Amino acid sequence: MPELPEVEVVRRGLAAHVLGRVITRVDVGHERAIRRHVAGAADFAGLLENTSLTAALRRGKYLWLPLDDGVHALLGHLGMSGQLLVQPAAVPDEPHLRVRVVFADGDPELRFVDQRTFGGLAVVTIGADGVPVPIAHIAPDPLDPLFDDEAFRQSLRRRRTGVKRALLDQSLVSGVGNIYADEALWRARLHYARATETLRRPDVARLLAAVREVMGEALRHGGTSFDSLYVDVNGDSGYFDRSLNVYGRAGQPCRRCATPIRRDPFMNRSSYTCPTCQPRPRHGRW
Repeated sequence: MPELPEVEVVRRGLAAHVLGRVITRVDVGHERAIRRHVAGAADFAGLLENTSLTAALRRGKYLWLPLDDGVHALLGHLGMSGQLLVQPAAVPDEPHLRVRVVFADGDPELRFVDQRTFGGLAVVTIGADGVPVPIAHIAPDPLDPLFDDEAFRQSLRRRRTGVKRALLDQSLVSGVGNIYADEALWRARLHYARATETLRRPDVARLLAAVREVMGEALRHGGTSFDSLYVDVNGDSGYFDRSLNVYGRAGQPCRRCATPIRRDPFMNRSSYTCPTCQPRPRHGRW
């Protein structure tokens, strides 16, 4: 699933290509793609047509584009395989095209493509704080100027869980998924099962610095692409996967100490650690 850097790359592409343009037509090819818009396809299209998109914003893994009515926004989540593409109308439809947005000024149009249909779009109400109401519970991410390091530290210690589980809790910190959690924990020399209540202030500071560092590097590389499903708005893949230190490298030598990287099952996924750099705590949590 795309994580914060991948979604941010898409947000930047949308900001460059669709803002200020008047929408004249919206075609919904698969209603599952707008299943979170409970009023259905006609209402979805009706709210968007004859409006323009005024900004491209993000919180964690969610994107939203406020409409010029000042009340609504087009909210999107890419899920496992969603793609928001800007394409000339002459380009043939993608096999899994779900939603097409056509603009008054012609090309390019905006297309939502989703092979597995786990992602989706909806037109939603914007809250008083400028955040769409359905995602008001999502915490700011570590790259957000509103992120409060001290509040995060206190909440983390109260969680009484393993540190990786806490990093994946979007109500605590958003945008961090499996890949970047593993990479940040390796950089911070913390095992994923380390109990959150045992983390000292320097541990949390080191962890946050590692999260920001790895996400910043991923952004500069266009995100991480393990297959053709994650692309930016132009259909280009990111290449941060070439710089991963632990994720997906089971059995390969740690880039710091040469110990073989270990893979453990974790929450129906996997966790990758260096047994030397990230020793398992004696009384950690899974």
